[in-house]
Amino acid sequence: MHKIILAIDSYKGCLSSTEAEQAASEGIHKVFPSCQTICLPVADGGEGILSILMEATQGTYIHTEAHDPLMRPRYASYGILGDGKTAVIEMARINGLPLLSKEERNPLLTNTYGTGELILDALRKGYRDFLIGIGGSATNDAGMGMLQALGYRFYTTDGRLLEAGGAQLAQIAHIDTTEVSPLLCEARFTVACDVTNPFYGPQGAAHVFAPQKGASTEDIRILDTGLQHFAGIIHTATGINVNTLPGAGAAGGLGGSLAAFFHASLRPGIELILDALQSDQQLTDADLVITGEGHSDQQTLMGKVPMGILKRAKAAGVPTILLSGGIEDREALNKAGFLAAFSTTPYPQSLEQAMQPDTARQNIRETIAQICQIYASRNT
Repeated sequence: MHKIILAIDSYKGCLSSTEAEQAASEGIHKVFPSCQTICLPVADGGEGILSILMEATQGTYIHTEAHDPLMRPRYASYGILGDGKTAVIEMARINGLPLLSKEERNPLLTNTYGTGELILDALRKGYRDFLIGIGGSATNDAGMGMLQALGYRFYTTDGRLLEAGGAQLAQIAHIDTTEVSPLLCEARFTVACDVTNPFYGPQGAAHVFAPQKGASTEDIRILDTGLQHFAGIIHTATGINVNTLPGAGAAGGLGGSLAAFFHASLRPGIELILDALQSDQQLTDADLVITGEGHSDQQTLMGKVPMGILKRAKAAGVPTILLSGGIEDREALNKAGFLAAFSTTPYPQSLEQAMQPDTARQNIRETIAQICQIYASRNT
């Protein structure tokens, strides 16, 4: 083995992508001391995308103040890629679920105003290219708050100005764009979006994602009705049928508004990260790719990080091994194209034990070393 690419997603609640890859690299070097290991820190477009892209491209952070999902001011940051031109905003950092206690979660009230503030700050600083990661949101306002921060105004039938929030969507009768920042006309948006859910309906933003954001059954009904109503308003304003756009329901409908109002391109987050990491160049002379995540099963095949890695590796003709904390549906994973799928958790180790960072590192090191022993025996 001369060169192995490591592109392992975080073991959530346990190891970061970088930590998992470091452990894997140590396991490889036990068997192949001179093997070149290339670590590509990866994420799916939600939490973590900003730090990964800043590190990978030697970007810089910009610190400012914006509003959290409940309109409380707080310090926030976004980044500028190493190209010096592209602003990267991870919406979870200012409007994400981790910013709220369990008791504070209420998608009828939460909004994306802070995300719009970060966009406006970057526009005023001269940036026109945007990459926005929209995973991990605490909101279901269809981007209403973001739009308000950028100058859009929403009115009821009797002319009352509305504040942002999921509960307000059904009351929107008219959008006033006279105060919209003219800088938006020059901006280009790419959105890291790893779900394909529609704007509304049984598989839409409210029904699928609002429960984890604190919504009750009645809240979900209100939110879905509001999203359906707002989709009609968006069609009148932009001519775009937002519910036909795959991923429009991401981040409580934020994906749909970014696509409709700003002509944003919605792409899988892993593809954006791999482009930034110039992974295709790294793959040209690689012998093997090792990817993985905390737990792999049928859901992995629905566009999660390992599938994005597999797609690139297959195109380059490089075999890919899946290495995850837990493995289910191994036959389906093999059929998808993984050369083999390995669980790093030895029997009878408990999940609680396996989730300990030191234990997880050791499990990865030992499993990788065993895989490499197989390759070593084939070459002797």
